[in-house]
Amino acid sequence: MATTDTFSRLNIDDRCVAWLTLDRPEVLNAFDDALIAELNAHLTAVAEAAERGEIRLLVLGSAGRHFSAGADLGWMQRMVEYDFEDNLADSRELASMMQRLDSLPCPTLCRVQGAAYGGAVGLAACCDIVIASEKARFCLSEVKIGLSPAVISPYVQNAIGRRQMRRYALSAEVMDATTAEALGLVHRVVEPAALDTALEAMIETLLATSPQASRATKALLAEVAREPDTAATREHTCQAIARLRVSDEGQEGLTSFFEKRRPVWAPAPSSTTER
Repeated sequence: MATTDTFSRLNIDDRCVAWLTLDRPEVLNAFDDALIAELNAHLTAVAEAAERGEIRLLVLGSAGRHFSAGADLGWMQRMVEYDFEDNLADSRELASMMQRLDSLPCPTLCRVQGAAYGGAVGLAACCDIVIASEKARFCLSEVKIGLSPAVISPYVQNAIGRRQMRRYALSAEVMDATTAEALGLVHRVVEPAALDTALEAMIETLLATSPQASRATKALLAEVAREPDTAATREHTCQAIARLRVSDEGQEGLTSFFEKRRPVWAPAPSSTTER
């Protein structure tokens, strides 16, 4: 299955892996209102398919040498003419995109091959796992042009912590890939030539997990983050594991473990699929 819009494309391979690709390499995959609208539509479709069990995970990437340069210059020029209400509507669309990506029920994997500036840092922060090339660079650049990383700030701060967020949001310093990894924004840094190999290895790792348990765990972690230590949360965690233990996938997982075989959902380790 494949869908292609003007500035992005969504492909779903025969492993039920969704590949969402920013496809504006001529402008370094910069955001504008049209791209944001497309991504919102794609993410809504992925969320619905993931809930039905038709998508196992999402890979977010981009075409060309850079992940995304942030806001498109033409879009920014139009913003100069916007009044408060126009800017508020624009910002709400961006916020919806970030929230949809952050809350997708399936695991999300981000591939960063070059510059990730402004809102692109938010995209990375909203993904569960980020693999970056050694050439990747990250920057919360907004204050340099009189703006703020407002909409993406909850997600980036969750990724790197309050103290580091203060530094990088206020200084607009460029983070190299090693720094981003040390801060927690990136999970693994590899040589540029090894980026796709590392990505594929992580895809196989994620596909070896129970689809139901992955969705349940992601929802559970979001709940725990909101209320980390309350009686309600503790009860929620107990009920979550009890439901999984008696579910079909839970029973299959336990049985396959004791029988020393792969569970039915896990592909053979050497499996590869062209996308």
